[in-house]
Amino acid sequence: MVEPVLTIAMLTYRRNSYLRAVLPLLVDQAASVAHWARPRVLVVDNDPQAGARPVVVAALDGCGFTDFGTGAVSGSAAAATGRVDVGGLQIGLTYVHEPEPGIVAGRNRALDEARDDDLLVFIDDDETPEPGWLAALVAQWRTTRCAAVTGPTPADFAEPPPPWVEASGAFDSWQAEDGAQVGSADTGNLLLDLAVVRRLGLRFDPRYGLTGGEDSLFTRQLTRAGGVIRFATGAVVSKKVPRQRATRAWVLRRAFRSGSSWVRVRVDTAGRVRLPLRVAYAAKGAAKAGADFVRGAGARLRGDLSAQARYEVSSRGGLGMVVGACDVRVREYGRPGRRLARHVGGSRTGGRR
Repeated sequence: MVEPVLTIAMLTYRRNSYLRAVLPLLVDQAASVAHWARPRVLVVDNDPQAGARPVVVAALDGCGFTDFGTGAVSGSAAAATGRVDVGGLQIGLTYVHEPEPGIVAGRNRALDEARDDDLLVFIDDDETPEPGWLAALVAQWRTTRCAAVTGPTPADFAEPPPPWVEASGAFDSWQAEDGAQVGSADTGNLLLDLAVVRRLGLRFDPRYGLTGGEDSLFTRQLTRAGGVIRFATGAVVSKKVPRQRATRAWVLRRAFRSGSSWVRVRVDTAGRVRLPLRVAYAAKGAAKAGADFVRGAGARLRGDLSAQARYEVSSRGGLGMVVGACDVRVREYGRPGRRLARHVGGSRTGGRR
């Protein structure tokens, strides 16, 4: 039997301290499945200045890094490739620079780099894989031969969050039974069967590059085309939450963006006349925003912080649904002061997370 080629792709943007800590862990994770597959680690650097390249070299040079080479790629940075020795196993490592801004450009670059591979696993640069993470993803795929596998993503707070933030549930990890079929997934913890992806012609949609929601659209397109996503309870990555994100203001901004993206994804995958659908979602969002605003105010008056936080988040998500139904894009990763924009065909802006 031919050993499948498996790529672990980490997308990174100016989080070099995170990257420095996690790279050796990714190499060890790759080594854990080397008895069954031919694994490698791929770093896709979305920093226009290619700041992660020296981090990749420095972090692994003292860990048995050998046979380092360079080659020209688009932009001013050079690709780098080599191998790391882990207990006698040779694990491939590749660095590429993707200067086009936006998380979609980074994810599509990973798809391009893995064009001839069998499996692609995404993890983000603010996530830490727990022991057994990759093995659990692979085991679920080997058992079920599904199109994709995902797992839990619990929060790792830099410091204890304020009570309102904790009560909101905004950073809670979703759960399912091991092997359960799920409808969508977070691309920060996702194994893809690339044969299925290629057969369906799936790519990440550039329209979601600065707004987020590209993972919801991609996985919804996958499942609507008949692909199955399974849950692996042992495939755990911890998502780091810095202090500046563990705030009420940030959580409400994320809820607003998520509501907008939720509607846009459903409109974009409707495959039918969209105006009535937009009107229906706008009405649903407005009703949700109003009702939950009142419920949140009532919870605040009676001192129920948990209910207050949940209703306030839900109300802000309802407002996001209204603007999403109007095709107004909430640029979570855009430049400050330019959070909202109506879609103009063919337009492109800079900015990144």
